[in-house]
Amino acid sequence: MLDVRDAIRAAREKGLDLVEVAATADPPVCRIIDFGKFQYEAKKKANEAKKKQVTITVKEVKFRPGTDDHDYDYRMKHAREWLEEGDKVKATIWFRGREMTHRELGSRILEKLEKDLADVGEVEARPRMEGNQMFIILGPKRHKGTAAKAEHPSPEAVKQ
Repeated sequence: MLDVRDAIRAAREKGLDLVEVAATADPPVCRIIDFGKFQYEAKKKANEAKKKQVTITVKEVKFRPGTDDHDYDYRMKHAREWLEEGDKVKATIWFRGREMTHRELGSRILEKLEKDLADVGEVEARPRMEGNQMFIILGPKRHKGTAAKAEHPSPEAVKQ
C-alpha cells in the first residue's frame, strides 16, 4: 500500500497513469497503467457484452370478437412463426360499442389461441381487460430438451 503522492510520482517516472480500478474497495485499488489503453480495453469488453445480448421484440396480432375462422387461422400462423423465431406475441381483442357486453367471445378467441400455440409458446400474462381491449402475452417456449441433447452426443455420432 503506497501513499497517493508516492504512487503518482512512481507513475510519472514510468511515463504512465495512476488509474483507480476499484473505487468501492477499502482502501481503493489503483494501478499504474496507460489510461488510453485501459479505456480502449473497457470499451472493447462492453462491445463484446453487447454483441452477446439477445433482444426480444413484442409483436402484436389483433382480433375482433367476430373474427372468422380463416382470419383467425391466418393470424395464428403469423403468431406461431414469431414465437418460433423467438419473439413475444401480444394478442389483442378490440371491442367496439355494444360488443363490450359480450366479452366472453373475446376470451374464447384468446383461449383457443393459447391452446393452438401451446406447443411453441407459453402464457406470460393471462388474458385481461384494459379499456376496450382484452389481451394476452405469449412468450417462446423454453426448450429444455435441446440443451441436454447438445451435451450428450448420439451413439451414431460417437461411432463416427
